[in-house]
Amino acid sequence: MKSKRVLLAVFVVGIAALFAAALPRIEARSRGGAAVPAPVISNTSIGGVVTSTKGPEAGVWVIAETKDLPTGFRKIVVTDDQGRYVVPDLPKGNYKVWVRGYGLVDSKPVEAAPGKTVNLQAVVAPSARAAAQYYPASYWYSLIKIPPKSLFPMEKEGIENQLQWISSMKGAIQLIQIGDKATREIPEALGKFNSSTEAWEALLKNPESPVTLGRLGRTYGLPMYVDWTDRIAAGEIPPAPPRPQGVERNVVVSEWDWSNDKGFIHDVTVSDQRRPTLNANGLIYGLEQFSADKMDILDPVASKWNDSIVPMRDQDLSYNYQKTAPLTWGDENVRPAKMRLHNSTLDQDGKLWLTGRFRKAENQPDFCKEGSSHPSAKFYPIPKNRDLDVELYDPETKKFTMVDTCFPTMHLAFAEDANNTLWFSGGENVVGWLNTKVYEQTGDVAKAQGWCPYILDTNGNGKVDAFVGPDDPVDPTKDKQIRYQSYGIGTNPADGTVWLGQDSYPGAILRVDPGTNPPYTCKTEKYNSPAGTANPKGVYVDRKGLVWVAFAASGTFGRFDRRKCKVLNGPTATGDQCPEGWTLYPSPGPRFKNVDDAINTDWHYLNWVDQFNTLGLGKDVPLAPGTNSDSMIALLPDSKKFVVMRIPYPMGFYSRGMDGRIDDPNAGWKGRGLWTTYASISPWHVEGGKGATPKAVKFQVRPDPLAN
Repeated sequence: MKSKRVLLAVFVVGIAALFAAALPRIEARSRGGAAVPAPVISNTSIGGVVTSTKGPEAGVWVIAETKDLPTGFRKIVVTDDQGRYVVPDLPKGNYKVWVRGYGLVDSKPVEAAPGKTVNLQAVVAPSARAAAQYYPASYWYSLIKIPPKSLFPMEKEGIENQLQWISSMKGAIQLIQIGDKATREIPEALGKFNSSTEAWEALLKNPESPVTLGRLGRTYGLPMYVDWTDRIAAGEIPPAPPRPQGVERNVVVSEWDWSNDKGFIHDVTVSDQRRPTLNANGLIYGLEQFSADKMDILDPVASKWNDSIVPMRDQDLSYNYQKTAPLTWGDENVRPAKMRLHNSTLDQDGKLWLTGRFRKAENQPDFCKEGSSHPSAKFYPIPKNRDLDVELYDPETKKFTMVDTCFPTMHLAFAEDANNTLWFSGGENVVGWLNTKVYEQTGDVAKAQGWCPYILDTNGNGKVDAFVGPDDPVDPTKDKQIRYQSYGIGTNPADGTVWLGQDSYPGAILRVDPGTNPPYTCKTEKYNSPAGTANPKGVYVDRKGLVWVAFAASGTFGRFDRRKCKVLNGPTATGDQCPEGWTLYPSPGPRFKNVDDAINTDWHYLNWVDQFNTLGLGKDVPLAPGTNSDSMIALLPDSKKFVVMRIPYPMGFYSRGMDGRIDDPNAGWKGRGLWTTYASISPWHVEGGKGATPKAVKFQVRPDPLAN
């Protein structure tokens, strides 16, 4: 008995010693001195705790990626304040799971499957420079030194101030990010040079140059870019971005690969924006712009995609864009498209309307021209359509129908009226529409369409009558026609008016009221960009009739409330008559060096208003892509706070428009989602380089970071 008691005592002491030895390791995983409990997971999720040598890592991303599905798929979540994570709703497959975050370098991927708890060891970056390699392009872009205010106005360059300089400079972000690794370093394939200036001179002559000098010129523009890349090569790094906070940690991102390694998908369409429950769990449509004359179609439930060639009438159309990328692809024509497919939307029957060029400008129907009896042609004839037309795709028959429009098109938006009127931006000094009810019933494209020139009611009598031309001074006894090239478009559900944006400095937005007998009753109002803003590309209207604008060049959200305007028409109503209607919200992000004004380094390509809470942040939430900051950005109207939803992987997230859908209104956050495309004109610029493909991206917001 005595020997048994001795053995028992030794055993107990040994267990206690082992437990005591384990305690420091548990405390090392928690700054508070207690073990962090693993989150609850389901059989379709992967979860665990992320720790580093500093303890639990809050606000970092956990990425789960698989190649087991018909196309590449990944899902990304953010850790909570204790470093816990749950990657929910994963399709069956084997996943590689790892950690990425600001202040870290990537952890080693761990093999995992849904239903498993996987604790992950994050790796603290060994240096600030190593950490900075994961920062968005906009942060590296912020290292550019803009010419100081004292150098403006520049008479030779025709640039009046820093904002106009930045507007010209940021034009490069129309198609690619500026500041990512591919654009902040001189490509090795370019060759060897005696100086950085020589290297930049050679790069600017190459079709793969990320920028053009344009009006920036060689006096100030070229030295600016040389100085930027030289300082980066010497080791200068940008400030660190903040990690996700608050509701940003509730964001779930899903990505599907589609198209190919040269694909450039301009926009995606998932539903009828007036009724986002349409096409629930259905196909996702994406139009390729320069890479091919085709439409890519994703089945997100099955995780597979295919494509469909979009037909053109005139086969000898010219190419749209620079065909080669010689540093990457040699002499291969990587952009063989001719149609410049652009934007699309679903109608109430699930048919897809899209814009693209299928004929030559000179092949304009006679009913568009002078001498026609068409009401719009009698009022304002259009001899040529110099840009895009319209096509209609029926998913049931898989057939396309070409729809000749007299006016050029670009983006499109349905009105909420009995005729399901489809309005188009892009018109050359006109806004055009298609009465889709008439078209579907009769097939008569002439009868179904119309257009209006932009005429301001400068005589103030409340109607359209005799007007002076765009180059004529205002005559207080007549109305005034203006020139305007539109880009973004939104219809007002409150009163049926149409709002338009444009990509120009400083730019203006327009309100078009078609009246009861367009074009004879079309009245236009013009509202110039307020001071400190430029390039109002995106315009969209919420359910209350408030107009939201994304100012691309200045990086600003703007809200315009027409109800506050004291002047709506008359001789002074030519653009500057309602500064009181504007409220501005500079979006988050760094500024350029030498710039004190609220101008950041991002680029808001377009915008959208989530009228029906398809994302999960609430109704009437305005959003815009952080096209240069790897993000989608929302502004919460009540709190006036921004929510930055970052895409950390692959780096280089480039987005334009977006579309929302409610797959199941009774399924909570799981039944909702905001969709967009991840594609630049040069997919080989994104992380992974040559061989990388575009992605369809879905954002969801769950109630907390651990919701399954």
